Amino acid sequence: MDKETRLKRLSYRAHHRGFREADIVLGSFADRELSGLSPAELDQFEALLAEDDHELYGWILGRAPAPAEHDHALLARLRNSLGKHLP
Repeated sequence: MDKETRLKRLSYRAHHRGFREADIVLGSFADRELSGLSPAELDQFEALLAEDDHELYGWILGRAPAPAEHDHALLARLRNSLGKHLP
């Protein structure tokens, strides 16, 4: 699949999680950051999107530790960007 199609699919998945808070956090991150992610970071983001919404949201907020395979710089960027965009 070409990069543009992949970005559109990831953006859609980030915005339509089925859990409103996750939609907001992941969707806004995707809007700001997705086009600038490296192929490896896109793989990491896609892997995060494959996880359970509530678990992922807990990792982002720091309420629960992320498993080792998801405890990477991209998750840290997600966490950092969240604080900058809260009211």
